[in-house]
Amino acid sequence: MTAGAVEPDGAPTPAARPAIRVGAPTERRNPLSVDLDLMSTRDVLSVINEADRRVPTAVAAVLDGIVASVDLAVTALRGGHRVHYFGAGTSGRLGVLDAAELAPTFNSPRHWFCAHLAGGPDAMWRAVEDAEDDDSGGATEAAGCVAAGDLVVGLTASGRTPYVLGALAASRAKGAATVLLCANPEAPAARAVEVFIGVDTGPEVVAGSTRMKAGTAQKLVLNSFSTAVMVRLGRVYSNLMIDVVATNAKLRGRMISILVEVTGCPEEVARRALDEADGDLKTALVSLVSGVAATAARAALARSADQVRGALALLAS
Repeated sequence: MTAGAVEPDGAPTPAARPAIRVGAPTERRNPLSVDLDLMSTRDVLSVINEADRRVPTAVAAVLDGIVASVDLAVTALRGGHRVHYFGAGTSGRLGVLDAAELAPTFNSPRHWFCAHLAGGPDAMWRAVEDAEDDDSGGATEAAGCVAAGDLVVGLTASGRTPYVLGALAASRAKGAATVLLCANPEAPAARAVEVFIGVDTGPEVVAGSTRMKAGTAQKLVLNSFSTAVMVRLGRVYSNLMIDVVATNAKLRGRMISILVEVTGCPEEVARRALDEADGDLKTALVSLVSGVAATAARAALARSADQVRGALALLAS
């Protein structure tokens, strides 16, 4: 069957599908791993480990871009808007993971962070053919859910994924701020977004396997980005997660530990304060630190946009 032919069921043959050679750094061969298949297991792991050491340094080099992205996200969320992740493959799956972990960790409203994955939910578990090449699909999805004032973060290792770039273009047209996070510092799309974060992780140990260094870098950036946003929005007190949702015994125990750690009170006092606060850790904390009843602590939090330090300042004045 010749190129361009059609199978009996009407689907194009593999030869008829377009092929694009990507010039991103992650597609190049790593000179340190050219004999990878000849190495011992320990040597394979040593090469991978040595390559992974480059990732934190590469992330440190783009902190200014992460700072700018955090500021955009805080502005959006304080204004009643949302943060969107649009990604494909490993990058998109990492976006889904980051967004999914924020509500149980920080009790953030679930609509704050929205993750969009090329190919839909099925793509979390298997590759969906040609989904990442559909720029119109990304644009259509963004046009249907992104609003002016939102922040849209595009996630792509190469910096050229059509689904992601289509979503970013449509989001800009809607009046949203845009960020591109990738592992290609020279990505041409850098000029089309407000903030560009190009992490220079270099060639992968297995050429093109961006679930490795590129994926690790994106995980680090997303973790630091979303955590910093939650800190700026008052969902952390000191270095403690005071908005934690007690969905299991371990987390209920963590609430008690936090109250004991911050106030130095006996465990039974912490338990009683938490009961009087109807299980709300922030209310119990403000109550114990300031010495007021739970009702007064709750009112102070309401007057200070649910900020513990703000509530304590109000009660101290």
